[in-house]
Amino acid sequence: MTVSRSIRQPIVSILGHVDHGKTLLLDAIRGTAVASREAGGITQHIGASEVPAEAIRRMCGELLSRFRIEVTIPGLLFIDTPGHEAFANLRRRGGALADLAVLVVDIREGFMPQTFESVEILKSYRTPFMIAANKIDLIPGWQPRPGSCFLDSAASQRPEVQHVLDERIYGIVGTLHELGFEAERFDRVTDFRRQVCIVPTSAKTGEGIHEILVVLAGLAQRFMEKQLAVEAGEPARGTVLEVREEPGLGKTLDVIIYDGVLSTGDMFAVGGTDRAIVSRVRAILRPKPMDEMRDPEDRFRRVDSVCAAAGVKVVAPNLEGVVAGGPFQVIRDEGEAGRVWEEIQRELERVRISSESDGVVIKTDTLGSLEALENQLRKRGIPIKRADIGEVSRRDVVEASAVSKADPLLGVVLAFNVGTLPEAEAEAERERVTIIKENVIYRLLEEYEKWVKGKREELRERMLEGYVRPAKLLVKLGYVFRRSDPAIVGVDVLGGVLRPKVPLMRSDGKPVGTVREIQKEKKSMSAARIGEEIAVSIDGPLVGRHFDEGDVLYTDVPRDHALAFKRDLADMLSGDELSVLDEIISIKQRQDPTYGIM
Repeated sequence: MTVSRSIRQPIVSILGHVDHGKTLLLDAIRGTAVASREAGGITQHIGASEVPAEAIRRMCGELLSRFRIEVTIPGLLFIDTPGHEAFANLRRRGGALADLAVLVVDIREGFMPQTFESVEILKSYRTPFMIAANKIDLIPGWQPRPGSCFLDSAASQRPEVQHVLDERIYGIVGTLHELGFEAERFDRVTDFRRQVCIVPTSAKTGEGIHEILVVLAGLAQRFMEKQLAVEAGEPARGTVLEVREEPGLGKTLDVIIYDGVLSTGDMFAVGGTDRAIVSRVRAILRPKPMDEMRDPEDRFRRVDSVCAAAGVKVVAPNLEGVVAGGPFQVIRDEGEAGRVWEEIQRELERVRISSESDGVVIKTDTLGSLEALENQLRKRGIPIKRADIGEVSRRDVVEASAVSKADPLLGVVLAFNVGTLPEAEAEAERERVTIIKENVIYRLLEEYEKWVKGKREELRERMLEGYVRPAKLLVKLGYVFRRSDPAIVGVDVLGGVLRPKVPLMRSDGKPVGTVREIQKEKKSMSAARIGEEIAVSIDGPLVGRHFDEGDVLYTDVPRDHALAFKRDLADMLSGDELSVLDEIISIKQRQDPTYGIM
């Protein structure tokens, strides 16, 4: 029996740093297709926009001829939500839902934190990508040619402007080289399999948009034919974009179908918060074209079936607990229901984590963001105790609290794009558990790293309580406020950490007295560190007899404290503290050669 095969549209996602022009670029791609006003303009899907092959041929005919490309794919399906979080949410077994990605980089700023994070995510999913070097219209001296292809526009610019453009492009090439990628401007690429294409663009003027469409079509046709092949009549597979409540319809699923055929009446299994859920398609909805959308309440048209690739709204019963980013699969034969259910269940369990070992607790809004956050944490060597979808619960806080007893640097809840239940808030306050919330993954990781740094400092200070820490002070000339009972002098902290109630000595090892209080700008301090100018009150000495202005003083570190610092606590001391400790040991050894020796 011959199986009928066809090629589907590649699914394209747009990523990049905030304000680099992702949304504008997507709007420009859609707008260019709509503005062409030719047969086969933009086709609107649920959660995606399709630029059909006919529109690409009509818009980019001259470029296609120049690069000897014949469009054989049905079109390009662009995911409507740009950004790397959306990209990560759109997942399927074994990788990303997107077949190709466009990484938007502001040509003036180059790579920024979210650009680097986007590259890491693309790397981890092995998704081919191209660069849109955006905002060429803001290059000094650039004369925009709205709607023109980049090559024609660039050729009309002054030589010095072309030179600046090339400098900016090769800045991006250099950054990509450091990240392990060869790259080149698209018209200078010699090997499309090995080199990342860079297309200079302006989302504002439309320059370079035609080249983006041509490069994407060319890459898909040359290297992805096998990946894009679909068999006629195969049951649909897809990914849930969103679970939405629609007036008059109830709960619905926005689904991107990437393989097979979905029909009204099909049974399907889908990922849920606790387990896989089985239901049946009551209706398949697609958006009405803009010119047919008379009533805002009447936005959809019913279709009997759809083929991949497509974005559709599925109306079905029993959708409570369905998770965004989860798998969607049609069950054609009821005898297959158990196998498909188990397959989806295994996929859910693969992403969720519940471990006996210590680690952070993470909660996210979708399965895709959960997987993306897990990947980023693993890359940084951060263990995970529990990873799940949904709001932060009391159980999450209890687990984080238990972890903090064994490892305080891991006893935290990382919450991405989710809220916290009231009982969890109360438990966190009671147990002093930190919940870090963010809606951008890289910011969440930054906040965690900041928290770890602060926690480490807090633990260090707690560990060193009770020890006389190394400190070195210079008594400032002209800053004797009282000569005795207690002596009060102004000092510069040259190194180490000075606290109240610690003994001081001179640079010849003779005792001076004990620090009573430390003040800065008439406010008491619990500690003073290198570089600070402070006033110190000292019990015991008489200024002029026991020490003078201009003298250097040290903390008088007891022998057992010096040994502990050398033997067990060296990694708790800062570099300047260790340096001052060596000076103190050297002073002490003049009177006691065994001081500080293990």
